[in-house]
This record gives sequence, structure tokens and C-alpha cells, in this order.
Amino acid sequence: MFPQEIIRHKRDGATLTDKEIDFFIEGITDWSISECQISALTMAVFLRGMEKNETVALTRAMTSSGSVLDWEAAGLDGPILDKHSTGGVGDKVSLMLAPMLAACGGYVPMISGRGLGHTGGTLDKFDSIPGYDTVPELKQFREVVKSAGCAIIGQTSDLAPADKRIYAVRDVTATVESIPLITASILSKKLAAGLDALIMDLKVGSGAFMENIDDARSLAQSIVSVAKGAGMPTTALITDMNQVLGRTAGNAVEMQEAVDYLTGKHRDKRLHEVTIALCAELLVLKKLAVDKDDAKNKLEASLSSGKAAEIFGKMVAELGGPVDFIENSEKHLPKAPVIIPIYPDRAGFVTAVDTRSIGLAIVTLGGGRTYPEQKLDYSAGFTEIIGVGEEVNTDIPLAIVHAANEADVQNVTNTLKAAIHIGDSKPAVKPVVYEAVTEA
Repeated sequence: MFPQEIIRHKRDGATLTDKEIDFFIEGITDWSISECQISALTMAVFLRGMEKNETVALTRAMTSSGSVLDWEAAGLDGPILDKHSTGGVGDKVSLMLAPMLAACGGYVPMISGRGLGHTGGTLDKFDSIPGYDTVPELKQFREVVKSAGCAIIGQTSDLAPADKRIYAVRDVTATVESIPLITASILSKKLAAGLDALIMDLKVGSGAFMENIDDARSLAQSIVSVAKGAGMPTTALITDMNQVLGRTAGNAVEMQEAVDYLTGKHRDKRLHEVTIALCAELLVLKKLAVDKDDAKNKLEASLSSGKAAEIFGKMVAELGGPVDFIENSEKHLPKAPVIIPIYPDRAGFVTAVDTRSIGLAIVTLGGGRTYPEQKLDYSAGFTEIIGVGEEVNTDIPLAIVHAANEADVQNVTNTLKAAIHIGDSKPAVKPVVYEAVTEA
């Protein structure tokens, strides 16, 4: 079997066999297949697409390219659950979701990623915690999941290594936006984590990679279908990203908002609705709750009792962070030297938000990357971000900027003002959860 023949088959629109896919992924893993050959195949897939059985085979092959976690020997008394989001601005849901699910009887071995483009990354938020190890050995990862109930880390070299090579090539060859390749990339890592069930959060809107709900629905259907074909029950929610999720955007400030959420100091309504909805789907899916109402009651109890916050603190401590992080997060998280509110030029109501521009403004402040090896300013970002439908005037800021210096504040002031549209009348507010996708 020759790589160039497999590429030719897909280039000409043929359906690849399981053996062809297995051969190609094995070659990616042992480096016998070059980056130019990976590039050629991914472009062929981008242009020609894949049938469901091909995408299932690709997902399985990528999953098997490295270690696949088996939790049976761990003696856990609950299902292995996880969530994946397609990314957005201010999307800090994973930080609360993992300990809340753990408090309700699940175990959450969450493999997360770093920021990409204008979207923030879960791992970057955890890197703002001093000492927290986002790349522990698999043995420690297993131990923390069993002990604390959840662990949020990055993709290790052991898990789905073929995906790392493929994604690196896709990122620089304009083949990212391929539904079969996105599906296989997401699910291979989740299957490698040994999950019993997955909830997908498909973001749609001005701050998402997919601005069109039909595109989000197509991806949701692909992921749900392929995941079930690979033996992992999955549901997808399509949620709104036409404004920042929560009141903060940036690494340390989002981490602080997550702590405030877990401890009950403050819970943004939209953020709470999305988090509860995603958690409830998983609890019902794996019979940890009778129905959605029962699930929501259990999740609210996990917060009001302090159990979810306690689990989060234990996870942080066991992965090298401060033992008193929940109690003293503000002491441990980095703070920006310059904190300045930005006021609107006129009074009125927020009618729309260019959420992508706000995400890019965080990159301008140093809170996101313009190249892979860039060191981040974890303190940079925005707090008290105004939402759609809210009233503003010269005494109510659009947001508060956290920056390294006043020059950086000036660099993003006009961007922030242009991103938040103000009108004379209050607009109708869109729902934050649009729909659930349970079948293809």
C-alpha cells in the first residue's frame, strides 16, 4: 500500500477503506508519512468530504494512534463524562462544569486546549494559577480523577498523537474548516480519554468559528453520529456566542469569575444557563438524574452546598496549585498593573456585539497568541463587560480593561467602543441555548 495512492483515491472522490485509513494514520504516527503527504490528504478530504463510515474509521484510527485510557481497574463508582466546546470569548464553562458533574456522581478526565485565534483556551486559564500542572504524567492524571472526581489537563504525547501532527498541518494549509476532520480531531481525543458519554457545546455567532447556525447544526450532527458509531453516547447543544459569555474575558479574570461562580459570590445569568444545560444533558444521558428538572436540582445543590467548589479546590491542589486557591484566589492570581474603565461616547442600549473583535483585543493586550510559542500576559483582559440589551451611559462603562500599561489600554479603547453597538431602543435578547442535537 502506498500513501500517494491513498491520496489519489480521495482526490478523485473515492471512499477510503478502513485499511487505507489505518495505514495512513500508522504512517503519520511513526513518521513514515511526510507533512506534505498529510497536507495533500487533508486538502483532498477538505474538497471531497468523507462519508460517515470513513469519518468513523478515521476517528478510531486516530484514537488508537496512542494510549487509550481504561478506567475499569480504577474502581470508580460513576460514569466517565466530559464536555467539548468549539470555543468562544469568555467561555469558561469547563471550569465550573467539571467539578459540578463530579459533585453529582460523575468523573471528568477533561483534555483541553489552548487559545486559538480570537478564542480563549481552557489551559491558558489554568496556567494563570501558580504551580498548576497542565501536563502531568498519565498516572497522576488518573489518580487526581479518582481522588478529586475531575482533572483538567492538556493533550499529552500519549493521547491521540496522530491528531497533533494532522492538526498542525491543517492549521497552516487552510484545511481547518472540514467537518470530517474537525469531527475526528475532537472525538479521537475524547475516545482516548475513555469516556462513557460526551456533551458538545457548538458555539454560533459573532464570537464563534461558525457564525451560521446551519453550519453549527451540520457539525453537531456529524459529531453526534460519528461518536455513536464509535460507541460513545453524545449529545450536542448549539449555544449563542453573539456576546461574551459571562462578565469577563481573559485568563486570570475568567478564572476569578469561575471561582466566584462556584462559591456563589456572583453568577452571570447567561453563563449559568449554559453551564446548567450542558451538565444536565450528561446527568440524564448516564442516568445520574431522572430527568432535566432532577438534574438541575442536583446541580444547584452541588453549588449551594459548596461541594463543587470544594472539588475544584482539591483538583487544583492535587495538580500542584495552591491548597487555599478557592479561599484566596485573588491573592494567587496575577493582577494587571493598569485597570481602567472604558465608557461609551453616548447613552443608550447595547444592541449588538462584535464578539470576535473583543477576543482579538485580548490578543492585542497580550492575553492571546499571535504565534505558537508566545508567552502570555495572564492578567490581561476585560471585566464587567456589558451585555446585549443593557443600558449604558457616561457613568456606566462598556468594560474595565486590565492591561500591562496605559498604552495598551489606548490600543484597545477604540476597538472596544466599535465592537459594542449602542442604539436608542432595547433589543430583543436572543436565547443562549438554541437547540439540542441528539441524532444525525
